[in-house]
Amino acid sequence: MNELLEKINKLPPDLLKEVDDFITFLVEKNKPKTVRKIEFSWRGALKDQKPITSVEMQHEILKNWDEHVSS
Repeated sequence: MNELLEKINKLPPDLLKEVDDFITFLVEKNKPKTVRKIEFSWRGALKDQKPITSVEMQHEILKNWDEHVSS
């Protein structure tokens, strides 16, 4: 570590700024990643709807798509 400090101390001010920027970059790059928990806020949003199969839903989507694209 002393060798590194000696080398840094020999650098001119403009290069010291580059070293500082690079060290900051390395510190940020190596921070532990925060893992976000998946939220299911939409869960149960369709519970009041009449039961519908996935095939019926696909047909309804296609029908609405055709109507939207045609107009």
